[in-house]
Amino acid sequence: MPSSPSSSSSFVRLAFYGAAVCLSSAGGLVLEIVAGRLLAPYVGMSLYTWTAIIAVVLAGFSIGHWIGGRLAGPDCDAVAGARRVASSLALAAVASLASLVLLRWFSGPLLSAGLPVLAAIVALAAVLFLLPSLFVGIVSPILTKLAVDAVPDDPGRAIGRMYALSAIGAIVGTLAAGYLFISWIGSTGTVLAVTAVYALLALAFASFARTARSTAALLLILTGGFGFAGWRLEALSPPCTVESAYYCIRVEDVSRMFGTPAAVLVLDHLAHGINDRDDPRRLHSSYLHFLDEYVRQRFTSPAPWRVLVAGGGALTLPRAWLAGREAVDITVAEIDPAVTAIAFERLWVLPDPRLRVIHGDARLTLQSMAQEKRFDIVFSDVFHDISIPSHLVTREYHQQVKARLAPGGLYAANVIEGGAWPRFLYSLVHTLAEDFASVEVWLDADDAGGKRNTYVVLASDTPSPGGRLEATYGDNRAWIRSPLDRLAQRVAEGQIPLLTDDYAPVDRLLSHLILDRELSER
Repeated sequence: MPSSPSSSSSFVRLAFYGAAVCLSSAGGLVLEIVAGRLLAPYVGMSLYTWTAIIAVVLAGFSIGHWIGGRLAGPDCDAVAGARRVASSLALAAVASLASLVLLRWFSGPLLSAGLPVLAAIVALAAVLFLLPSLFVGIVSPILTKLAVDAVPDDPGRAIGRMYALSAIGAIVGTLAAGYLFISWIGSTGTVLAVTAVYALLALAFASFARTARSTAALLLILTGGFGFAGWRLEALSPPCTVESAYYCIRVEDVSRMFGTPAAVLVLDHLAHGINDRDDPRRLHSSYLHFLDEYVRQRFTSPAPWRVLVAGGGALTLPRAWLAGREAVDITVAEIDPAVTAIAFERLWVLPDPRLRVIHGDARLTLQSMAQEKRFDIVFSDVFHDISIPSHLVTREYHQQVKARLAPGGLYAANVIEGGAWPRFLYSLVHTLAEDFASVEVWLDADDAGGKRNTYVVLASDTPSPGGRLEATYGDNRAWIRSPLDRLAQRVAEGQIPLLTDDYAPVDRLLSHLILDRELSER
């Protein structure tokens, strides 16, 4: 039996409403995912950043749904509803584009206003992403009301269908942002794409409500204004040299700082290696300089060094060892291929048969190697701002590392911690001491007593012969071994957890770094 004109019209309207709620929900989740990448160059990428973003976006959705419910009242017929949806989507488009401009306008003042760090992160997330989430949140209740009106004899099915399509859009948006858009067109390009989708949907609903001209004028004026401001502030250009699936990657020239041609690799907002163009052995980072000096003085045999580095970054230390020693075999586990590519293209790292880079997680890389593979040195350099992958600091991982060390081998790890009460550092030392006979903590002598220090933790079967190390090459530095006087007392008092795969509260142990420091230190 052929469908009646009214049933055909209802089907088209339902399909249109469903597609719109799906696309608008997808846009909202895409913006939520990209929000973390937009903030990363300014406040880093941590549990606290993501917590602020998720809370702000959910608050925006909630307020928007409440407003949308009020707007979807008895007077909300097909034409009035289309007009309200068009206005909401137009405002969502403008607010999404504005977030790129507001990021440049407000990030500096907010981060230097003397606010507590967490408050500043929440405030910045709210300034940028509350309104886009709020305006797109208005859409779903109105469209659901219109879908129910289109099939008044079956409201339950209409409501369920709209909820399902909204959820599907959210899922697709999340996957597309994480796996496709950010790595293909970057975070700025992704925001512009979301803006375009919202604008096109707004014009489609405005056309149905016969308000296309006014809606187009609103979009043109507001997006044009923010677009011009963004062009003047260079806000529409991504701040990254390369934006990968993992990081906003930048390379900055720091030659004037060191007096020789040098460049630093910045991942999100944290430096991850400074390479000297003409002298690979000159290590500007003190903790890398220490490990280079320590290893050279400890491993004096002419036999090749067999090295595994977790976290390649700028490949600064492998580059130094390749230049300074012929007998060396280095394997690097770096999770991001784009970081490696930048190191070779922009940071003067040269291909070398003695260097092998494996792109993947360090623990999985270690597990995938042949059982007979052994290393003299395993170096973990995976600290990122105030976070570190928890599965690379547990006792189970350390046991895997120890099983791969040759007799007399050394495990070293870079740790950024506070000076007064380094909770995570103590936990790491306590955990390593379960399986290694000797665990030591070294730091630059000039940094001792600082509020925030970069430590090198050494674990092996034999202790170091002394408690002070002087530089023999490069910058004039000295390093001392920390006595860790209060560690035993803290362990006895139950304040130092053993880090395991089942329990590794790394973020909690490191939370004092972000709670205690001033934003001006960034």
